[in-house]
Amino acid sequence: MLFNPNTTDFDQFDAETRRLLRATVDFFEERGKKALIDRYINRSWYDDFLAFAAKEKLFATFMTPAGSGSGLASSSSSASGSGSGDKRWDTARNAALSEILGFYGLDYWYVWQVTVLGLGPVWQSANAAARARAAELLDQGHVMAFGLSERAHGADIYSTDMVLTPTDSGYVANGTKYYIGNGNVAGLVSVFGKTPDGYVFFTADSRHPNYHLIKNVVNKQMYVSTFELRDYPVREEDILHTGQDAFDAALNTVNVGKFNLCTAAIGICEHAMYEAVTHAHQRILYGKPVTDFPHVRRELADAYVRLVAMKLFSDRAVDYFRSAGPDDRRYLLFNPMTKMKVTTEGERVIDLMWDVIAAKGFEADTYFDKAAMDIRGLPKLEGTVHVNLALILKFMPNYLHDPVAYEPVPTRVDPADDEFLFRQGPARGLGAIRFHDWRIAYDRFAHLPNVAAFREQADALCRLNVAKEQHADLDFLLSVGQLFALVVYGHLILEQAELTNVDTHLLDEIFAVLVRDFSAHATDLHGKSATTEEQATWALSTIRRPVPSEARTTTVWNQVLSLVAAYEMRP
Repeated sequence: MLFNPNTTDFDQFDAETRRLLRATVDFFEERGKKALIDRYINRSWYDDFLAFAAKEKLFATFMTPAGSGSGLASSSSSASGSGSGDKRWDTARNAALSEILGFYGLDYWYVWQVTVLGLGPVWQSANAAARARAAELLDQGHVMAFGLSERAHGADIYSTDMVLTPTDSGYVANGTKYYIGNGNVAGLVSVFGKTPDGYVFFTADSRHPNYHLIKNVVNKQMYVSTFELRDYPVREEDILHTGQDAFDAALNTVNVGKFNLCTAAIGICEHAMYEAVTHAHQRILYGKPVTDFPHVRRELADAYVRLVAMKLFSDRAVDYFRSAGPDDRRYLLFNPMTKMKVTTEGERVIDLMWDVIAAKGFEADTYFDKAAMDIRGLPKLEGTVHVNLALILKFMPNYLHDPVAYEPVPTRVDPADDEFLFRQGPARGLGAIRFHDWRIAYDRFAHLPNVAAFREQADALCRLNVAKEQHADLDFLLSVGQLFALVVYGHLILEQAELTNVDTHLLDEIFAVLVRDFSAHATDLHGKSATTEEQATWALSTIRRPVPSEARTTTVWNQVLSLVAAYEMRP
């Protein structure tokens, strides 16, 4: 179920995608664990990785939509990289690359992730010259940056102090951006600002003399910059979007780019799990392996089950992204789920393993201590958990109560260009989006006792009444959002389990975890000061115990033990 550099062959993809993914794995493995750790500890800029990506045209191939910049001579072919025919924006293979980069280190993932975001406003733009320029820069091996947030406003796109003043030849831009990844080297920075007429997205170049790099605001290998534009000249050909289109481009870019948070969390947890399980099993305490202790087995099995659930949900969400269109925007619910639910589950996975390996998790020569630090950032990189929980609540009424019929969404690993992601249109109207009936997936696995138990909890959520005045209490609503998120989470897990024939013991154990989690969040709701007596009674009525099974526990534990010494990074 987990990515293993020694055995994963990427055979679901086309030949060039397989080659590039394998080349990326080989790049890290050939450098070895010590070199990776040393560069992390020394906070060394990853110029070796960027040189590799440029040579192989990795970013150019994976991040150039089909047809963008197709007339450029530099796009035609390369002795060591891809031809233009392999270029496309393919969410399935992008997710695979994102997972690999997370597996070897969040900093390597970050340079890729920020380039994805920086390109979002460009590929959404009707500015053909800017699109061609971006394609050319990718071919040359450049990375990009997304100049949205500011120190005073964070990522509040309603407020910006980046001001464009009209001149005879266009505009001059003045203002400072904060927390901008790749801002030290970006060949193209998509910058959000405002003119006297409204919002604007425009392109800037970090090499321009009027672009002033101030510093790296984090103590990391990655470069998270703050920079200032001082009378930076902005020509009409640099303008990507204006007015409402600029506002929508910011939100739609986040829809595309922040999906990668989930696959980064998965990659981090996978590498850490190989280390943790192997260490625990090989460590002898009181004359027996640590993994013989019942509480250790429980914690490691729980971590493994949660990690598998993360993968199942995220893989299925990819299919909805790739099959989206103007009349099917279900991905807009599954996206904040990946940003919030999958990443917070990643934190729990690391914490469970850390409780087992204890002091080993602090040692400098492990991957684990880097994972324990870096996993914390992912739920906080996009609006924090509470923002995404508040967002998914917009979908709750239609999702739970008003389903409609859609054609089934197949597994999408075909080599297609996901061009709709760059013509999503207005970012409003989330409450009007309709969903297929979530009960269908649950009904297909009703024979599994913990799926049945969780289904009872999900049905109960449909009967929870929230008063109009309670909608103003965000603390109360967030507890409701956690309950709703679990229903959505289980839904896509079941769909993916059916498509991939997941072992039923493992699947039932996943839902044993979800039953416990729903009960915990119901208990939290019960204790809220805003909860009415009726709601408190409802909360207690939904608490369930998972249905135990010795055979299931043994099967899942044997899967955990199969990870012992299954992978260790080259020294």
